[in-house]
Amino acid sequence: MAHYNERSVAGPLSSVRVLDLTRVRAGPTAVRQLADWGADVIKIESPSAGGDEDPFGGKRSGSDFQNLHRNKRSLTLNLKDPEGVAILKRMAQAADVVVENFRPAVKARLGIDYPALQAVNERLVYASLSGFGEDGPYRDRPGFDQIAQGMGGLMSITGLPGQGPVRVGIPLADLSAGILCAQGILLALLEREKSGRGQWVTTSLLQAQIFMLDFQASRWLNDGEVPRQAGNNHPTNIPTGVFKTADGHINIGASGQTMWERLCGAIGAEELVNHASFATSAARSENRDALTVEIERRLAGADSAAWIERFNQAGVPCGRIYAIDEAFEDPQVRHLHMVECVASPHYDPLRLVAQPMRLSRTPSEMRLRPPECGEHTDEVLGSFGYGPEEVADLRRRGVV
Repeated sequence: MAHYNERSVAGPLSSVRVLDLTRVRAGPTAVRQLADWGADVIKIESPSAGGDEDPFGGKRSGSDFQNLHRNKRSLTLNLKDPEGVAILKRMAQAADVVVENFRPAVKARLGIDYPALQAVNERLVYASLSGFGEDGPYRDRPGFDQIAQGMGGLMSITGLPGQGPVRVGIPLADLSAGILCAQGILLALLEREKSGRGQWVTTSLLQAQIFMLDFQASRWLNDGEVPRQAGNNHPTNIPTGVFKTADGHINIGASGQTMWERLCGAIGAEELVNHASFATSAARSENRDALTVEIERRLAGADSAAWIERFNQAGVPCGRIYAIDEAFEDPQVRHLHMVECVASPHYDPLRLVAQPMRLSRTPSEMRLRPPECGEHTDEVLGSFGYGPEEVADLRRRGVV
């Protein structure tokens, strides 16, 4: 496959060099957003991190690590050794971005925090991801996705009414923090075009999770409502939720008067439009359970596929409820090319989840499989002016 600088099309970030000091998921998610769009990402790892077992969970050859760390080169560097820190600073002089998710005290102790690296390169964009923020009473606490889901309110509104707190089935706090961090980095790079100076970009799992509450947060902040679990029902738009058919379940989204009337027409229940219990949005909200019974009584007369076709013809939003394998087989998902493949020693081939946005001239590209630990150490150090004998000496002394 193509080397990182032998792209078929230069990506929009192809001139950006990133030093990746991140671990686990939120930080690597941020860096992946840069790597897929062409940035030259150098993943910096501990020399002791070799082997198949990733020290932060799972196998390096496993599907999770492979999907998370594509489009990177790997350099081993001992940051507990002053010479290792000196090498990092030398690299930072020629880098555009550093991304890290050490605890605040750790990066300061190592001498690789923002003030230390900004001193060697004022154009550097330095991005930090943490569990709870770079300052404040929780700054030194370790962060974890499920902890942020709980403290950020998400688990209190997920699941069936009365079920007790339920985590979301993906690491939403990690993923959203990573994507928001990448957005912050891009904003800082854009601003640098005007000022010529870099800056410190910070976010945390807790901040990202609070931000992702969106309208549920606004219900409390502005209306004084504390949202509760609503299960598969939309908490405010009714009828919107999961409904049983003759052979399974489908999602229907029929909020608003126009959609409500279309739904009634599609299921042959025009008499419900002006029924006193359902005629207005407020009435439908108050009588939600009774409304669900009326809708499902009619849906029992046909299978899911028939209802999907009928609702689409009527302009009523609806959709199947897939298992993940079924989702990837859907014709629209296949049309959108949400899977890209690269050659890999671990999978034949390695299938990766593609970027969800498209640029017409400079698309994202899966150009590099995830690296083995330290696979590019000689290559990377050579590009920063270290000769073969110097690299060999650094290796003998455990610096790399």
